[in-house]
Amino acid sequence: MTHTLSFFTTPQLLRLHSGKVRDSYRINAQTRLIAVSDRLSAFDFVLDTPIPHKGAVLNTLSAWWFNKTAHIIPNHFLKQIDPNITLVREANPIRVEMVVRGYLSGSVWRGYEQGERTFSGVTLPDGLTKHARFEQPIVTPTTKEKNDRPLSPNDLVREGFTTTHHYQTMHQKALELYHYGQQLLEEKGLILVDTKYEFGLLDGEIILIDEIHTPDSSRFWSRQDYEANPQTARQIDKEFVRQWLIANKKDGEYPTALPPAIIEEASKRYIELFQTVTGAAYNTQDYIHPKARICAALVANGIIKDAAMAILTDTKAGLPYCMKAKEIAEKYNVFADVRLIFADTQINHFFDDYNESVEPAVALFMEETYSEIMEELSAYSNIPFVSCPIHGIDTMDMYLDIQDALRCLNLYRIREAMDTGEEIN
Repeated sequence: MTHTLSFFTTPQLLRLHSGKVRDSYRINAQTRLIAVSDRLSAFDFVLDTPIPHKGAVLNTLSAWWFNKTAHIIPNHFLKQIDPNITLVREANPIRVEMVVRGYLSGSVWRGYEQGERTFSGVTLPDGLTKHARFEQPIVTPTTKEKNDRPLSPNDLVREGFTTTHHYQTMHQKALELYHYGQQLLEEKGLILVDTKYEFGLLDGEIILIDEIHTPDSSRFWSRQDYEANPQTARQIDKEFVRQWLIANKKDGEYPTALPPAIIEEASKRYIELFQTVTGAAYNTQDYIHPKARICAALVANGIIKDAAMAILTDTKAGLPYCMKAKEIAEKYNVFADVRLIFADTQINHFFDDYNESVEPAVALFMEETYSEIMEELSAYSNIPFVSCPIHGIDTMDMYLDIQDALRCLNLYRIREAMDTGEEIN
């Protein structure tokens, strides 16, 4: 069975950002955790169907390239602790994507075909054909916003996205990274058609962040196919998915989900590219769910505890009971999370943190009287709920309810230990 990681969440870390594909969490003031999911985005929206192994391929490829290109520019990479999880240095991102293009393809070709000639301040001559190679790579930067905009370097500076000095540094380093990647990939029978780089500031210096030369950030062709016929060169990236979406567009709307055959082919292409670039075999590890594997890695690195208990109440009178339950739960090395929860925002935050959590989790609800909120939470939650009527702190009934919640966690722990092959304590 092939498992996918659609979302990464944990209540034990502070969420900093959830993007189209990546989820970022704070480890400490200097370190950020980046989880690369199997979500796939195209044309500024996320498809409903994840692609198996996509996140692991993107994350591991980026780690490989970060190590390969550190001599060109420092980067934020610290350590990869799981196929989908990387620890990086905190940096202040510059809200610009530096897109480097060596060939007339993708969105620039689509615009060129419609009569456009200037792209992000770069003017192309008439008479070019689809997939034509430029004499020199061009840089067509875009903004990093909700809806990205192509802007010229002067406009990027004028609108405050960056400074002239920083832009010149990013422009130079983007071209150096592209030339290096292009040369390395040519030896492996691939053409790096175009790609994008993102940069940030760390201690006043520009460093490379985000990802580098992955199937999501770059376009790749088979060099052999391109030399035989540039118009039909085989693409080994997610442009394959974009073209399927374009071909199946109806009433001006793209499909929101992919059929099984397209999902399988997309996954195959991601893995194929990984193996071609790195020269290493890809271990699918399909027998382990990514969440169980990730949880084990985070625990082994001392980042989270191996289970979480949400201790909830909808009344301030319940808070002393919640704190007592927290004290008891923490004796069992469980992350205990007390929340006063009665508003829609608080309920939504609970679902966001717990419904897809990588660690086993349970909710203990302290209720003074019957609560409709308890009923609503348990109905829509992916984790088990235990109700604990408030009778008094240190009563036997309270201890028994807490023990019921802990037993739920132990069942999850046993199940995940079976999944990962670990010994059960």
